[in-house]
Amino acid sequence: MALLDLIDISKSYESGKILEEVSLFINEKDRIAVIGKNGGGKSTLMKIINKTLEADSGRRVIQNGIKVEMLEQNPCFDESKTVRECIELELAELTQKRKEYEEISLKIEHDATNDEFLKKQLEIASYLDTHNAWNLDDKIKRVIDEFDLKEYENKNVSLLSGGERRRIALAGLLLKKPDILLLDEPTNHLDVYMVAFLEEMLLKDNFTLVFISHDRYFIDKIATRVIEIDNCKLRSFDGGYADYLIGKEALLHSMQKEHENLLKILKAEEEWLRRGVKARLKRDEGRKNRVYKLREEAKKNPGYIKKIKLEIEREKHNFNQEKSFNRQKMLFELEDVSKNLGGKQLIKNFSARIMQKDRIAIVGKNGAGKSTLLKLLLGELKSDGGKIKKGEFEIGYFDQQRTMLNDDKNILETFCPKGGDIVDIGGRNIHVFGYLKNFLFPKEYLDKKIGILSGGEKNRIALALLFAKKTDCLIMDEPTNDLDIPTINILEEYIQNYHGAVLFVSHDRYFVDKIAKKLLIFNGDGKITESYGSYSEFLEYESEIKEIDKFEYDLNTEQKQKQKTKSQKLNYKEQQDYDKLPKIIEKLENEISEIKNCLANPKCYQEKGISELTKLLTQKENELEPLIERYLDIEQKIDLFE
Repeated sequence: MALLDLIDISKSYESGKILEEVSLFINEKDRIAVIGKNGGGKSTLMKIINKTLEADSGRRVIQNGIKVEMLEQNPCFDESKTVRECIELELAELTQKRKEYEEISLKIEHDATNDEFLKKQLEIASYLDTHNAWNLDDKIKRVIDEFDLKEYENKNVSLLSGGERRRIALAGLLLKKPDILLLDEPTNHLDVYMVAFLEEMLLKDNFTLVFISHDRYFIDKIATRVIEIDNCKLRSFDGGYADYLIGKEALLHSMQKEHENLLKILKAEEEWLRRGVKARLKRDEGRKNRVYKLREEAKKNPGYIKKIKLEIEREKHNFNQEKSFNRQKMLFELEDVSKNLGGKQLIKNFSARIMQKDRIAIVGKNGAGKSTLLKLLLGELKSDGGKIKKGEFEIGYFDQQRTMLNDDKNILETFCPKGGDIVDIGGRNIHVFGYLKNFLFPKEYLDKKIGILSGGEKNRIALALLFAKKTDCLIMDEPTNDLDIPTINILEEYIQNYHGAVLFVSHDRYFVDKIAKKLLIFNGDGKITESYGSYSEFLEYESEIKEIDKFEYDLNTEQKQKQKTKSQKLNYKEQQDYDKLPKIIEKLENEISEIKNCLANPKCYQEKGISELTKLLTQKENELEPLIERYLDIEQKIDLFE
């Protein structure tokens, strides 16, 4: 039985229908991705599931006791509370249940036969199991660390940015684990390391989840079903993003000719993803095998860990080498550039060349200095040290604030400020509508003011305007934020056909893998690493090295603990013998081996005498036997303690 059903739901606004007689069934452990064009009804559907919006018609049926909670775009908190207090407030019910469990357990100690107490204890334990609430303090600590909130833990939430506040709200929901969790673009404002942690939590704790996302790797990894909203209807595709592409392609093949262009883009997308997934699976398998082998070998030979780490670092180094000498025109040359902001070293002695056909992704943790580098290149900031040389060329800039747009102008005025309705795109004169159709805008939008458009629509207009200008270099800051997947596909196609250089900041791994030929990776300490492979592969190498570091640390800790246990449990004489006996035993075994070799060699035993050698052999063997027994007795004692 489903936890929640939407049956024949319809919803309209003044602008027209948004959902028409749609049905959706949410079962336990479903992870449903909702995709479709911006303004197509994704958020409306989520609000109806959450019951913060009423449908015009149809039914919402929910099982008794099922709790639905949603990550708000702009979460509200008590501004007087600290970050930790805000998270703890979200967990008040779980904390109370833990307290009730401890109280009922104390009662059972005094009255173990009371059926009512036992039934209540079992009921609370089941609730705590479902919500993974046994070790909340450890989980709070980890989620604060992973979402980079440690430095704000005891500071007022009023001091935080919108993105940081969303991370607090997300942290609370993950720890709370409602029966159905609704997430609207959860990966916005998260760097790739935070996204990896989010993926781990959602999968490990078996969340029932409905989410909107444009992050195609996230959808592919998390979703058990993809729901597409198109023309007020829902279509369901089992599996992740790769399965959606296959199903969608089959559907488009059976539809009208007007879908040919979309089908072409979709086929290219599916082929690209298929190659990427195949390569990723192969790499994952190799990585797992290497780690399994490491675990087996490291216990016999601790030096094996260093050998494997060196191999991975060598692979990573080879992977980072540029494949060919670049003779293109140089746009920027950076020599020992450094920049501090707010007392933090963001860029330290960085040198690089940016050429006319480069496709460079600037990646790394939040707050590491990525956008600062863009502003240095644009001349909006000055470096503290070093030089930035810039050639003569035109830059097109796309920023998250969309400063190139004027809310008071309509779309036609924005593209044709001197009048008319024709735009020059790559030397071809095209009607504005013909051009904007490629960015999914209908003709009736031409006289709409920029100010009344949604955030996603403004982003589409800004991107269309960017590609309508004559430029030699595009600089983009988080271009995929607030875009739907169809628009991101269009953006990718335009970038791939663009003649100049492209530099962009992004946390979207899929987008980076598909577009970038080179990475500038901000390590968070002012250092920037240049890499010429895919971002996913770089992250896999990084993850593998971290896994091996952790394994090495755990192994060393275990050995230290064993040594500590030995020293605590053995008396002084036993400890002395345990430390010294292996060398004495080894020496005696070598001597016995030499005597036996001599007895097998006529020249040797004739020279030294058989009787003397036999006597010496017996003596050494008699010395060895009690030493081995003593050592084994001590080892047996240690084993008993462990």
